[in-house]
Amino acid sequence: MTPSLSSVATASLSILLFASILPAQTADSASPSPGVSRVRIVRLSEVKGAVELDRNIGRGFETVMPNMPIVENSRLRTEVGTAEVEFEDNSTLRLAPNSMAEFPQLERLAAGGTVSSVRLEKGTAYVSLLKSKTNEFNLLVGDQKLQLLPDSHIRLQMDGPEANLAVLDGTVQVSGPAGVQDVHRKETLTFQMTGQEQPTLAKNIVSEPFDSWDKDSTQYHSRVASLSAFGNSPYSYGLNDMAYYGSFMDAGGCGMMWQPYFVSANWSPFSNGAWAFYPGAGYSWVSPYPWGWTPYHYGSWSFCPGYGYGWMPGGAWTGLNNGTILMSRVGSSAPGRLLPSPVHPLRPGEPSMLPVNLKPLVRSQVASADSFVFRNNSAGLGIPRDELGKLGKLSRQTEEHGTASTHIYVSVAPAGSYGRGAQAGSTLAPVAIHRGSAPSYEPSYSSRGGASPNPGYSAGNSGGGGASYPAPSAPSASHPSAGGGGRPH
Repeated sequence: MTPSLSSVATASLSILLFASILPAQTADSASPSPGVSRVRIVRLSEVKGAVELDRNIGRGFETVMPNMPIVENSRLRTEVGTAEVEFEDNSTLRLAPNSMAEFPQLERLAAGGTVSSVRLEKGTAYVSLLKSKTNEFNLLVGDQKLQLLPDSHIRLQMDGPEANLAVLDGTVQVSGPAGVQDVHRKETLTFQMTGQEQPTLAKNIVSEPFDSWDKDSTQYHSRVASLSAFGNSPYSYGLNDMAYYGSFMDAGGCGMMWQPYFVSANWSPFSNGAWAFYPGAGYSWVSPYPWGWTPYHYGSWSFCPGYGYGWMPGGAWTGLNNGTILMSRVGSSAPGRLLPSPVHPLRPGEPSMLPVNLKPLVRSQVASADSFVFRNNSAGLGIPRDELGKLGKLSRQTEEHGTASTHIYVSVAPAGSYGRGAQAGSTLAPVAIHRGSAPSYEPSYSSRGGASPNPGYSAGNSGGGGASYPAPSAPSASHPSAGGGGRPH
């Protein structure tokens, strides 16, 4: 597909998707107060390592998958792992290892703006906001309220009763028992989470090992978002990942369709995933693929002979109860259609996540100390986000041969203290996969003779991001296998 055709397709998608958002936001759910709605589109956009989510269904913390919706009063916990949460306007919250956050307020105002409040209970959080002036974002820690102004980027760390706010960009207004104080770019405020003590302001920022992970993630969203911009609207709703992990194509008589890279004509978007229960909504379909948010909440999937499944924009946006809409928007003759969700409420003793694995789950992954293998029909699963270059050419090679490989190296942050949120004596360090050969000055996985840079490192991590930690796979995931076949171009 030519760049100009791809640009037209992306622009058309942006216009159609944005036009469908506002009606969808006002047609769902009872409001907590007049003019206020809890209809939000917030998702767990990246999972690496041991991460758990409490969906406020009375089950406590449970294993997560990427693309699980985040709803009001959810709690997110990282252990030996990291997590990223994406909001409607492409703003993001990231939790470093050994961190926990609660989402006590996720509301939408009648005028369309949002109010988000996140309470950091322990560890380290990074927040990067866009310039949207209609949305309000607050971080809560102890008795302190941190209101982030538009275009802010911060790091917040908890160390016992003390908290440390580093403003990487923008301005933050801190309100607490000691009064109100503005903290500006390149300033650090240290304060007690309770009590009347005056905070201490420093005119500098001390670097932490996970700053590089946060920076890479922020740049990914900023860079890829330019490929899927909504004209004058900042809303992206997962299009960043669609732009990186796939592209639009002209599928002959079927028209223009978006399709993920690394799939053949016999791949189905509904063969693998899970039904996750949410209070007040029932079971919501969750896709394990790194791009698997927007195509399962908006538009429709169609099967085109010779090309396989492709996704097309159109219709209204769906929230948690996306299963019925997904089933109705897939052609009746399409193979591998979505299995229906349970219609009964969650029963005592019944799993709150029901896995669907109609075919073996195929995954691309690290194959050795210096090699990454892409597998056909993996649809991007296991491929680090924005770490291995442009994927189109590699996808074509994989479709022709079943697999393709590229040379990699793995970098590890220096040993030592890994942030105020890390447990004492922890050996955890940020680990990132890079394409090519390691620079002579940078420690790498291969330069260590193949020894793992930390005891928990897993080459087969399912997180789909640059940094790698031991990670639970998708529920009941089968061992990855190479898919066959290919599709016309």
